[in-house]
Amino acid sequence: MEGVASPERLGEFRLADGRTLGWSEWGPVDGRPVLLCPGAATSRRLGFGTELVHPLGVRLVSVDRPGLGVSTPAPERTIADFAVDVEQLAEGRGWTSPVVIGNSQGAPFALACAVAGLASALYLVSAADEIGSPHFAGMLGGHLATVVDLCGRNPRAAYEQFLSFDADSVRKMVVENSGDRDTAVYTDPVFDAAYREALREGFAQGAGGYATDTVLAMRPWQLDLDRVSCPVEIWYGEEDTSHSPDNGVTLTSRVPGASRRSVPDGGGSLLWTHSETLLRRVTT
Repeated sequence: MEGVASPERLGEFRLADGRTLGWSEWGPVDGRPVLLCPGAATSRRLGFGTELVHPLGVRLVSVDRPGLGVSTPAPERTIADFAVDVEQLAEGRGWTSPVVIGNSQGAPFALACAVAGLASALYLVSAADEIGSPHFAGMLGGHLATVVDLCGRNPRAAYEQFLSFDADSVRKMVVENSGDRDTAVYTDPVFDAAYREALREGFAQGAGGYATDTVLAMRPWQLDLDRVSCPVEIWYGEEDTSHSPDNGVTLTSRVPGASRRSVPDGGGSLLWTHSETLLRRVTT
């Protein structure tokens, strides 16, 4: 599969408080900055549309959230704290006012950047929804409802449960809960190799980063979505059954001016199956 080539540039940035953030880039250094907030447990190494970034003039950037990859753990962090880190990193790397893309569990962190006024535009692609919010009370069932309830009542206990995951178990969970269209993407030999490597690196410091992210994503996000002022598009594949109870209808209604794009031939792997459409859209 195309679009998942290794980063062209890798580095680590020292924040004001002494912590380190790992970053990666693809494309021309003077291209339009596009920040990817990647999905659950994946490191800065897993990009998308990487064969297109030079022709389209895109400087695609990805960042290891704290505790993932090479970024210093920050177990007491909030979702909003990520935007504070990104602001420093963007200034230091010279890619201020990026287009921000949030994929899967990266969505709330991308939203935090938009709330903070750092994004020139926001695209949420197969976004993990705010399932811990009152908007979805009573809509969740089975094991998911139990886990969301635990994250809300006892986040420390939920964190301890998520510490049992590793790279292999996250990959297994994703593949086994996917439909045929997504499974074909995730098990493609080229994608699978890149995905496994990104997960391996994501868990390089243990499961703490993934556990913190997951508790934050499953609890109420504590983001003032009314502060989002940049253009927002929310993309879901019609065959996506794992990221949102209503494929983003409620989420779209909560973000001022947001528009929702439903892709008939797409699933949860939309970021990779529709890379060209997305990158051409963000560069128009």
